[in-house]
Amino acid sequence: MTTPPAEGLLFEVPAPPTPVERLLLLADQYVQHNDMLDLRLRAGSHPEPDAHVASAQLLVSATRAAIRGVADERLYESPELSDAMIRLSQLAFLSAASTDHRLQVARDLTALAPEAAVDCAACVAEEIRRRGWNTTDAPDQQLTSTQHTALREIACGHIVAINSLGQQYVHCRDRSVLISTLRSLEAKDLAERAPKSVSSDYTGSSLQDRVRLTSAGTTALALAIGRPPAIRAAPGTTPPPVPTAAQTAVRRR
Repeated sequence: MTTPPAEGLLFEVPAPPTPVERLLLLADQYVQHNDMLDLRLRAGSHPEPDAHVASAQLLVSATRAAIRGVADERLYESPELSDAMIRLSQLAFLSAASTDHRLQVARDLTALAPEAAVDCAACVAEEIRRRGWNTTDAPDQQLTSTQHTALREIACGHIVAINSLGQQYVHCRDRSVLISTLRSLEAKDLAERAPKSVSSDYTGSSLQDRVRLTSAGTTALALAIGRPPAIRAAPGTTPPPVPTAAQTAVRRR
């Protein structure tokens, strides 16, 4: 049986995710898993002891698939890349181990998984660029420093949107992200909100909205992660000149 030519297909088949995109998607899966555990822990009832098992097992499979995706690239095994692969193996182990524990311990075992997956994505992206692959960003998705920071914080599961007294706020665990930045990312279809998917910080408070990357946001961050973000001049101004090699050498003396 022969494979029909691409032009004969009735629909466009999406390209599989790159290894970096797969790691960012893995981080999002861990974020959703942790949010689910938090909601169950804050529910005030006594959920089934194995309520999280199926989700954890999916994470084990997804993490191992991400490891295979990186291995298939046959990258040079630098110390940084080797460490990243070890961290991913540890995530798979911790996710598997969490199925044998109750919710609170299971939640602790995957607490740092999203950040670890994002850090591994940055390491893999840097190694790929070192080999000269995928070295350019899509021209319509160049990120400013602020947007780059916000997308990375979103990927780590650090950002929630809060509605209080008719006002919207953004809470970020590590770095300050403005509501205007979030709205600009949403306008570009790089970020979206999952309504009432995050438990509140206080008992009796309303649920919060998890901010997540869209498919386009995942691709944009995958292209930009692990490299210095673009610095754009304000409208009507001239960006500072890039120093020449000779000027750089003088400054280092």
